[in-house]
Amino acid sequence: HNLPPGLEYLNQLDQIIIHQQVELLGAILGTETCSKYEIKNHLGQRVYFAVEENGCFDRNLCSPIRSFTIRIADNSGREVITVNRPLRCNSCWFPCFLQELEVQSPPGTIAGYVVQNWDPFLPKFTIQNESKEDVLKIIGPYATCGCFEDVDFEVKALNEMSTIGKISKYWSGFVNNVFTNTANFGIQVPVDLDVRIKAVMIGACFLIDLMFFENSLDGL
Repeated sequence: HNLPPGLEYLNQLDQIIIHQQVELLGAILGTETCSKYEIKNHLGQRVYFAVEENGCFDRNLCSPIRSFTIRIADNSGREVITVNRPLRCNSCWFPCFLQELEVQSPPGTIAGYVVQNWDPFLPKFTIQNESKEDVLKIIGPYATCGCFEDVDFEVKALNEMSTIGKISKYWSGFVNNVFTNTANFGIQVPVDLDVRIKAVMIGACFLIDLMFFENSLDGL
């Protein structure tokens, strides 16, 4: 009941696949182009399509800490989720200005936030609802290089003791992972998780992609 328009389909999903489309011109020239993603169910059927919006300056000089707006539309072209990332720091030496991402669904209505937590060793994030109340934690591995294997960011309860899901960067082969910025991710969460929080998890996946896997060699 009272689901944001366009998120009804997320209500029945416990696995979400995100596939970044390859921009061949950018790969050949070594320049950054606006990222485009297909968001699919576990059967590979497209549910949403996402496009990044920002300026050429941001993409080429500020990547991977660039600001962006990602607009996510359903198969009819209706925008159902908006993800906003301001230009912020990506260093444990600046704990007061770490990453924060806002997710809206429907556009203009806050669904939740992804907030980076300070930690000298591990990538850590908190998933918050629209009232900025903590809901879940995301904890990544010490080394995010996925040479010949998947990289898992665990989704945990607030006490960080129990794992309820994960965001995985899939190993997609040497050529793709080293010479292009293409990425394949999987999100696994409980099927009964609030669809607004599922939308925020999609935003968290985009943030993790740009922070740790935007460059070649999977962040090395």
